[in-house]
Amino acid sequence: MRKLVRITLATLAVLLVGCVTINVYFPEAAAQKAADQFIGNVLGDQGQPAPPAPKDQKDTPPSAGQHPSAMLLDLLIPAAYAADTPNIRIQTSATEAIRQRMQQRFQGALGTLLDSGAVGFTSDGMVAMRDASKVPLDQRAQANATVADENRDRAALYSEVAHANSHPEWEAQIRATFAKGWIDKAKASWYYQNASGAWVRK
Repeated sequence: MRKLVRITLATLAVLLVGCVTINVYFPEAAAQKAADQFIGNVLGDQGQPAPPAPKDQKDTPPSAGQHPSAMLLDLLIPAAYAADTPNIRIQTSATEAIRQRMQQRFQGALGTLLDSGAVGFTSDGMVAMRDASKVPLDQRAQANATVADENRDRAALYSEVAHANSHPEWEAQIRATFAKGWIDKAKASWYYQNASGAWVRK
């Protein structure tokens, strides 16, 4: 009888795992980690250090009284989900070329514009002219060109990351993830837009 119960429970476990619907979802935590690393590489020493990651909690062993079939389900069902959990791919030849161009801008004209308060980070992952009066008149055309070049690369970056992961529908979420990362890592005294669109100095 006990053997029959074990076989029935094992069969039930297999059927339950087979019925689990696997949804491909946007891996927010992995995306934020990858975006922060990319942004950190762009900003170099200019950016703020990333906040410390929470310490991993040690896995607690299953209780001694837990039924073997329950332990089997606990093992199999998360494994089924984990097998189809997407990883975020952010490094391609295209994103590497973009990173290099961005890094040069931050070390040059864009960094100067951010330091002066003329330009700031927008809430949608781009940059914008915040106060043109902080740029000498004869340099404004070049400043506007720098902003346009940066935004062109940012739009291309978000699209490339979405396509590199075979999920073009993730582009808006990737943009939002990067937007948060740019603001979190912004240098003290740089400006950014808050959720309501107002400019705030960090």
